[in-house]
Amino acid sequence: MDNGQHQIVVSTADFDQHQVYTELVERVAGQVGAVVTFVGLVRDYRQSPEDVSAAEPNRIGVQTLTLEHYPGMTEKSIKKIVEQACERWPLLATHVIHRVGELKASEQIVMVAVASGHRGAAFAAAEFIMDYLKTDAVFWKKEQGEQGARWIESTAEDHQRQQQW
Repeated sequence: MDNGQHQIVVSTADFDQHQVYTELVERVAGQVGAVVTFVGLVRDYRQSPEDVSAAEPNRIGVQTLTLEHYPGMTEKSIKKIVEQACERWPLLATHVIHRVGELKASEQIVMVAVASGHRGAAFAAAEFIMDYLKTDAVFWKKEQGEQGARWIESTAEDHQRQQQW
């Protein structure tokens, strides 16, 4: 989706947070009152499901996360999420970047940038988009770590966060 105000990028390339922010602000110059950005990184660990609520969970090391996607389908699923956010909040512009391919621990994986006239709408929309990316965006994820490779899916916590909306 790239209609000028709402952009979606799915790419193997890394991104420059400052450049994305600057371009977003330029697109809505004179209208914007708030910009919220979120950048997610590939974690260098995972927790087993039974450890999620533990005070000191058992962390299992992760070296890489490989994301596969189906071009066209993935962008369409993200576009739908952004459209839902635009229906709920008065957004001036959005920019969603999601990387695919093999990513190492601590690399940037996702950026959500939202511009609105007011901070409340920008914060809520950014969180909404991120929560829905975790559950509804079409990606297949494989983690490589200390215990070998495994395909991963959205967690129960991811679905609970989505249900709050």
